[in-house]
Amino acid sequence: MPTDPAGTRRPAARRAVRAVGLLAVVVAGAWLGLLVVGSVRTPVGPMDTSMTLRPSLTGGTKINVSPLGALELDSHTGPIRLDVDVDQLDPVRSQALVEHPERISGLQEEITGDVVDGTRELALRSCVAVVTGATALGLVVYRRPRRALAAGGLALALLAASGATAYATWNPKSVLEPRFSGLLSSAPAVVGNARSIVTEFDVYQKELARLVTNVTKLYDATSTLPTYQPDPATIRVLHVSDIHLNPAAWHIVASLVEQYGIDLIIDSGDTMDHGSTAENVFLNPISNLGAPYVWVRGNHDSMDTQKYLSGLRNVHVLDGGQAVTVAGVRVAGVGDPQFTPDRTVVPAGDDAERDAGRRLADSLRAQTRAGTPVDVAVAHNPIAAHQTDGAVPLVLAGHVHRRVNEVLPNGTRLKIEGSTGGGGLRAVEKDEPERVHASVLYLDRDTRRLQAWDEITLGGLGLTTAEVARHVPEDALVEPEPVPAAGTPSPAPSPSPSPTPVPGSPSPAPGAPSREPTAAPGTPSR
Repeated sequence: MPTDPAGTRRPAARRAVRAVGLLAVVVAGAWLGLLVVGSVRTPVGPMDTSMTLRPSLTGGTKINVSPLGALELDSHTGPIRLDVDVDQLDPVRSQALVEHPERISGLQEEITGDVVDGTRELALRSCVAVVTGATALGLVVYRRPRRALAAGGLALALLAASGATAYATWNPKSVLEPRFSGLLSSAPAVVGNARSIVTEFDVYQKELARLVTNVTKLYDATSTLPTYQPDPATIRVLHVSDIHLNPAAWHIVASLVEQYGIDLIIDSGDTMDHGSTAENVFLNPISNLGAPYVWVRGNHDSMDTQKYLSGLRNVHVLDGGQAVTVAGVRVAGVGDPQFTPDRTVVPAGDDAERDAGRRLADSLRAQTRAGTPVDVAVAHNPIAAHQTDGAVPLVLAGHVHRRVNEVLPNGTRLKIEGSTGGGGLRAVEKDEPERVHASVLYLDRDTRRLQAWDEITLGGLGLTTAEVARHVPEDALVEPEPVPAAGTPSPAPSPSPSPTPVPGSPSPAPGAPSREPTAAPGTPSR
């Protein structure tokens, strides 16, 4: 009797389809189980982490350190990957590394042991998760307990095989050869090139230990500022500086823009810390702060940083004395001629700053001759800003991480802002956290002369104090006179009156000066 090849193939095809369907149910159910209950919280070195198993073609371990980036380890080979999300850095364990940097040499063994312990617990939880997930989904799909149990058993077998493969290929030395991504990719640049790391390893490990501790405190700063409605007839300018990669600064700036009705934000530089391209994503919130953003390059900002900012919406980058009119205010600025994070280049020093300032001053005078006088000049370093004396009514700077207000000999007012980022990653290098500084400048809408300013001071990282002090310049009480030409001496300015505090802010003590102690203009930021 002749056979029916087509009839023979049909049952085989149906069995293959059923097998593929069962495998799909098993994989989907196991995945859902891992998502719901397949993670554990465990300490790894100085970090509190969450561990999860994920399907993968290559295996390995990925450690996510938000917001700094991630590092990947070739810890094993297999169809599963271990994801470790760093929830926070434990301050006690981190401080122990700072106080005893020699412990870093044993950090490899500690991390390896912690990962192994966490993996054991994760393996047990994952077994329960995949079996439960696959069985539950099998029961929903097939509605037969036998097929559902088969799905659970197959899920357990697949997980066991994957775990055995990972165990057999486990590489404890992988922690010595991590692949960095995000901001972590520039970590070696903190102390120079590979040769300097080898010859100055003691400095290198202390830098890393200090970085670990500083990052733990970055998000502790909060602001609860009293609401104040400025005179609507004035132009309101927010002066910020030296944010130094502190993400909390954007929340503070956005709050000030909303509460004070800011028309224009001027940033006098050092928005970054190392100026690497990996840091550029940090700048993205600028476009959504609610006001136009004028920026000049600081000595911690690279040309790559400047190029990236030039492409952002609502941002005006100034360099070489370039001028722009924004929100009714004409602003000119120059970028810092030095980029100090590049340790392969010898610092140019104060002479380069003076040359940059002279170029800015020449541009200011050219703008005046052309009938488009500049209202506000911006330079990062106060040494450069001093060169504009007599060429502009107001010049803004930063760099020294301290607030300074003075009228220069030829009539230009110099305002130096402190660090709006509270020093960023450097905030806790001193005995006390560095405070967060920003100022709201009130300019007359017709003359664009400075009428008053509010100095906003927030407690440093880990503190929650907020102070707002009102200052009125002496010359705002009389009709403004033209700014003298460069080189024309002016009478010494009278001391500014004591500030009128905003309601809700502390009043200065009787006889207290109206500004903070003046810093040496050439003092570099660290």
